[in-house]
Amino acid sequence: MRLVSKRLIPFNLPLLLNPCSNLNHLSTSIPSPLKPLQIIHSKPIIDILPYISSLLQKPSNLNYLKKAHAKILTFGLRNNTQVLTKLIIHYISFDSIDKASLLFEDIPNPSSYLWNIMIRAYACGRQFQESLGLYWLMVEKGLKPDKYAFPFALKSCAGLSDLRVGRLIHQHSVCCGCNNDLYIDAALVDMYSKCGDIATARLVFDIMTERDLVSWTSMISGYVHNGYNSETLEFFNVMRDSGVKPNRVGILSVLLACGNLGGLRKGEWLHAFVIKTGFGSDILVATAIIDMYAKCGSLELARVWFDETRGKDVVCWSAMIGSYGIHGHGRKAIDVFQKMIREGVNPNHVTFTCVLSACSHSGLLEEGKEYFRLMREEFGIAPKLSNYSCMVDLLGRVGQLSEAEKLMQTMPMEPDVSIWGSLLSACRVHGNIDLAEKIADRIFLLDPFHEGYHVLLSNIYAAKSRWVEVEKVRKMMGRSGNNKIQGFSSVEHNNIVHQFGVGDKSHPQSEKIYSLLEELAISMKRLGYVPLTEFVLHDIEGEAKEEALTYHSERLAIAFGIINTKPGTTLRIMKNLRICGDCHNAVKFISRIVNRVIVVRDNKRFHHFDNGSCSCGDYW
Repeated sequence: MRLVSKRLIPFNLPLLLNPCSNLNHLSTSIPSPLKPLQIIHSKPIIDILPYISSLLQKPSNLNYLKKAHAKILTFGLRNNTQVLTKLIIHYISFDSIDKASLLFEDIPNPSSYLWNIMIRAYACGRQFQESLGLYWLMVEKGLKPDKYAFPFALKSCAGLSDLRVGRLIHQHSVCCGCNNDLYIDAALVDMYSKCGDIATARLVFDIMTERDLVSWTSMISGYVHNGYNSETLEFFNVMRDSGVKPNRVGILSVLLACGNLGGLRKGEWLHAFVIKTGFGSDILVATAIIDMYAKCGSLELARVWFDETRGKDVVCWSAMIGSYGIHGHGRKAIDVFQKMIREGVNPNHVTFTCVLSACSHSGLLEEGKEYFRLMREEFGIAPKLSNYSCMVDLLGRVGQLSEAEKLMQTMPMEPDVSIWGSLLSACRVHGNIDLAEKIADRIFLLDPFHEGYHVLLSNIYAAKSRWVEVEKVRKMMGRSGNNKIQGFSSVEHNNIVHQFGVGDKSHPQSEKIYSLLEELAISMKRLGYVPLTEFVLHDIEGEAKEEALTYHSERLAIAFGIINTKPGTTLRIMKNLRICGDCHNAVKFISRIVNRVIVVRDNKRFHHFDNGSCSCGDYW
């Protein structure tokens, strides 16, 4: 690319300090990526312009356009702005932005209209740095950005997640008198949302004098992608109450939020709403419904909707395979994969990631090895990092740590943090402290600020009562600014999600919850339950360790569910962290005592507890 430098113009400019003071005269020290332009004056060509216009009226394809362009050059129109403008527009329409940019260079003094066309083309082509580079170059040359430039400059900031530059362009729009413009405001909401500043996005939205569907959708998408799942559902209700009908993107965002929350009753209502509003036949929405049901713990409803879906594509099939995988039904995941092949749908690397992950969650070592081979040899799909990560995880889970290391050494790409993290998790499961320390060193070199791996190493030491090492790791976390992620569990009741933390006594029913847990603890011990106190990550006495385990967040949520639902009702618990070994053991006993199916979703998979056993076979 000759037109736009890959490096954005430096922002240590007077403009950053006072964006309204110098829009027309930026510092001349900023290097221009444009080559010197030669101004060539042409004679009037009025007589042949109608013929040229006919050539460029409706080019059918890129090849025709190139031939028309060559013909135009024979008339000496290389520097005719009117003709070049038409050529640029047509080249952009055929996604030939590089060719358009070369023509743009040949125009001595491009109009704002042409600058905007090019800024838009780069932004829509996801060449965000080039789009912003043109924006700053336009300002440097003394042209005032208008309402057609700002939306696409902001789109580029959103694409780069560059909040600092986005704020600066927001200031420019105000200084140029472009505030209260519907399209600029919608772009601002989108930019702030995608840059993680959801509060400012909502502020801009609230003060908009006019709101279109794009603005509403940007806010919904912004909430869910920034982790505000409850707010997503609340905002969706506000949108409906305002008489605004959601589009597909909005529907997908709300289904994602519902799945993240694990709110099955709300999910069923959303499913009915989707059908009522005519989105039920949309394959992307249908796939999102399958994923939502699976995340809410209802594989049965996910499979029913999967079977009813027509025109299933590879994404839909992969979603069903992945759903079985996270619930620990590796055999069923393989059955769906084989059915997909029989129906003539070709898998991709995502499909194989789902299959291999399902094998890993179910401990299907030989099957996993076979599908990893089939992927390469029969389907000709080169494994990606995600596929290697699943294989490393599978080998690690079954205790073949040396084989997992060998596989990592044969990878054609460098292992990333997640693959090393899978091996570190395996070290925790199998108690291999020496290997864990070596792996942790590699991880902290790649990502010294990831608190999850610090916590994992700390847990490995704590399980072996290596309290000195535990303290060292936690001091490392403190120096790097990392804090332990707070665990919480949630359960839905009467369309309300109730959330609990470890030892939480803030809930109105806390007294009943704690009383029930004490009763359950007595009954569990009668049946042979022995607390696994190595999962208490503090150097405290045995009795205190038992008490600490009793009030883990998932147990509080389970007790709340038992108190507030009829006997025999399935309980669905969502936990943001991995369930600890002792709680996993305790929930097996609880399911037997209360005669309930208890489904627990942690950050890795689902566990279906029923009559004293778990679907994972104590393998997770």
